[in-house]
Amino acid sequence: MARIVFTPNLQRHVDCPPSNAPAATVREALDHVFAGNPQLRSYVIDKQGRLRKHINVYINDRTVSDRIALSDTVGADDEIYVFQALTGG
Repeated sequence: MARIVFTPNLQRHVDCPPSNAPAATVREALDHVFAGNPQLRSYVIDKQGRLRKHINVYINDRTVSDRIALSDTVGADDEIYVFQALTGG
């Protein structure tokens, strides 16, 4: 199962501990997590079902290429990292 990890910054706003998900795509993995934590969905996904502009997702060490459908494939040993982008000076 793919492992999904959320940054501490997201964890400050909503309870989202690391979890495992049986999934073939990033969308399936996130939907698995959202099923048990519906509040998290609004922090990560917009009303059109796309990643929010301030959210970045990586599979291991590469950024996802499909921010709309989240169709990037994941393997059983992959780790999905969900980051909230921070700005400032």
